[in-house]
Amino acid sequence: MTSKTFHGWWMVAGCMAVAIVAWSFALYGPSVYLHTISQTHDWSIGLVSSALTLSFLVNASVLSFVGSAIAKHGPRIVMALGAAIMASGFIAMSQISKIWHVYASFALMGLGWSCLSTTAITSSLAPWFERHQGRAVSTAMLGASIGGMVGVPTLLALITWLGFNAAILVVALIVLTTVWSVSFFILRHRPQDLGLYPDGETPAPQAGKPAARTWSRTEALRTLALRSVALTFGLALMVQIGFLTHQVSLLLPALGQAATAVCITAAAMLAFVGRILLAKFSDRLDVRQIAFAVLLTAGASLGLGFLFTEQVWALILCVLGYGFTAGNITTLSPVIVRREFGAASFGAIFGITAMLTQLMSAMGPAFFGLLYDLSGSYRLPLGLAALLNIVAAIVIMIGRQSLPVISKEVSAAP
Repeated sequence: MTSKTFHGWWMVAGCMAVAIVAWSFALYGPSVYLHTISQTHDWSIGLVSSALTLSFLVNASVLSFVGSAIAKHGPRIVMALGAAIMASGFIAMSQISKIWHVYASFALMGLGWSCLSTTAITSSLAPWFERHQGRAVSTAMLGASIGGMVGVPTLLALITWLGFNAAILVVALIVLTTVWSVSFFILRHRPQDLGLYPDGETPAPQAGKPAARTWSRTEALRTLALRSVALTFGLALMVQIGFLTHQVSLLLPALGQAATAVCITAAAMLAFVGRILLAKFSDRLDVRQIAFAVLLTAGASLGLGFLFTEQVWALILCVLGYGFTAGNITTLSPVIVRREFGAASFGAIFGITAMLTQLMSAMGPAFFGLLYDLSGSYRLPLGLAALLNIVAAIVIMIGRQSLPVISKEVSAAP
């Protein structure tokens, strides 16, 4: 950080606040919604999980437009609109009486989250940082880990105190007040609009130095580097979203409500630690090698749950070990794309990348739910999820063999 007053770091703080509420109620919250709605209405886990899959499909279908819209118009209107849509989904969720109500409310939640998710946050920060882009994104995404710590316990406490319907209305109010405050008082489009430069530093003379290349989506998608990122994190996020939306159902029968909340909070705290480590080292190390290590650790944690599904200690270690990796699985893909393709093209390129990964990851809730319904336990989905993480780790290193050229030489000024 070069200056305490540089507005880019206020952008980071605002995006962190957005991430806290978005991840609390749109990523970690669904594990509570799934369990509560299934139990209240006597609908199967697989059936309700399919509504979550619809939510993530809706989310994926618009991410490309979100990245481009923020790159063109800035984050203020996009995030404010996303909060309003997400809140409307929660209001609808509080009135569920038929199964189609579940699909409609989850679809609205997914549409709103697309404007508040990783794509929105990283696209908002991309113009503000160059040297410190890894630190800025990782720091903002600490909000996602905080959301993991506070989201499930807050929801469980609100439901116990107010009942499900009233609790969800409170959630809608929290989303609106937080995101609208950040949008209208903190978020700005580009540092140039405030007479500033990226990182808060006056740029060095550019004569004789490489100029950033501008990539089209088509050009970027032709590269092995981008395709490997999309496939790697499509697989990894499919596992992550599936696992996180089912972890309450996985733990509750073995641990009970109080211990489940403690375990999930502890896992989110470990994710927070993981993100702090990424923020510290991501600007100095090969982020593909970091991703390789993270994915192997995630696979080993899920493999432990697969091998010892009936053992309480194994389930706890599975959730904690996977939690340590979960934050960085979310954060690494935009850091890799930003580093390998540059800031000028980031909004459009990461938007299409995020859309592709989210289309795959949307299968996560149904992947876990349907395999659970078929096999009668979480053993089979945990085993397949561990294998998918190992495959993803291999793919990210294959893509490292063909990195793009992100700059071109320009002649010296006369």
